[in-house]
Amino acid sequence: MSNATPPADSSGAEQNAERVSPRDALAQLPAYVAGKPAAEIPGLVAYKLASNENPYGPVPAVRQALRDFDVINRYPDPSAAVLREALAGYLSVPDTDIVAGAGSLGALNQLLAAFAGTGPDGQPDEVIYAWRSFEAYPISVGLTGAQSVQIANRPDGSHDLEAMAAAITERTRVILLCTPNNPTGPSLRAADVHEFMKRVPPRVLVVIDEAYWEFQRARGLVNGIEFYREYPKVVSLRTLSKAHGLAGLRVGYTVAQPHVSQYLRQATPAFSVTQVAQLAAVASIAHIDQVNERVQRVVDERERVLAGLAELGWQHPETQANFVWLPLGERSEAFGELCDAHALSVRRFGSEGVRVSFGEVEANTRLLELCAQFSHPSTMPMSSTN
Repeated sequence: MSNATPPADSSGAEQNAERVSPRDALAQLPAYVAGKPAAEIPGLVAYKLASNENPYGPVPAVRQALRDFDVINRYPDPSAAVLREALAGYLSVPDTDIVAGAGSLGALNQLLAAFAGTGPDGQPDEVIYAWRSFEAYPISVGLTGAQSVQIANRPDGSHDLEAMAAAITERTRVILLCTPNNPTGPSLRAADVHEFMKRVPPRVLVVIDEAYWEFQRARGLVNGIEFYREYPKVVSLRTLSKAHGLAGLRVGYTVAQPHVSQYLRQATPAFSVTQVAQLAAVASIAHIDQVNERVQRVVDERERVLAGLAELGWQHPETQANFVWLPLGERSEAFGELCDAHALSVRRFGSEGVRVSFGEVEANTRLLELCAQFSHPSTMPMSSTN
């Protein structure tokens, strides 16, 4: 018979006091909300227009690379040398300036881990970005211990570069420019960003997030690769998820000058991009003409949908991306429910608006049919500068 003292009651206040708890920062962070698949409705084909995915998928060479891959038991090349070599040839940049990541979000997290967090005095660094913009920004920034400085978009959904420049302080370490801006759509013009760069101190890193750059057709827009060549403080952030149809494999990358890329490599988790993802990406880059053909199909559908919206009297921010922002305000949920009832999924953003990706022809046609049924705001502020 044991004389051991029985364990204390682990319920109530004592249990709560001893329970493992996360960092305080987590309580301050929003949750990432991914686009959901469309509801299955009898008699209708379901289409997902909620995640900005390429509806046409990858090129045939990628599918063949996936079929041929048979070394799952081996670790990937942590430096992604073959992938960087392929990207270097495609972009005409040194392969040492390229750092791969698990999608552009993985590459962004590497960048923030290297350049933002808390200073020697224990105070948070500042990261400036437009809002609304990519909803992962506040999560990624907050997890580093840095502080988000959100600058409201202009009424037309574009970045307010003047206000972003005015927000720079001694604690600013990174500025994120999203172009085309997700979810609102406008792209930044090169001339405007050149003026903006004059006001950014050399110590501040400017990240040009170009997840949708391949879909752009307007002239005079920012090209992050050109800016990285001109400005030592610029990083181009790109992905193969959208245009290349590789969202499920997670391949992104940054392009930066050596004094920046050396630290990005240091902050990159080992084996962050799988070997099968690297090989698929290389195969896709080798058939870039076929990738571009798929992108053009999306662009053609974009122009058809935008023309249809204009005929229906809908107004929205200009978009050069593979999605359009519908600023429906309090009507956003009602529009989302209408789409749900017709086997279309769209991405709601509370009472701000709805982002709709351009998908298959049939999906886009159904979208226009629903827009014709739906009562919508008749006006919105527009601007000719973006």
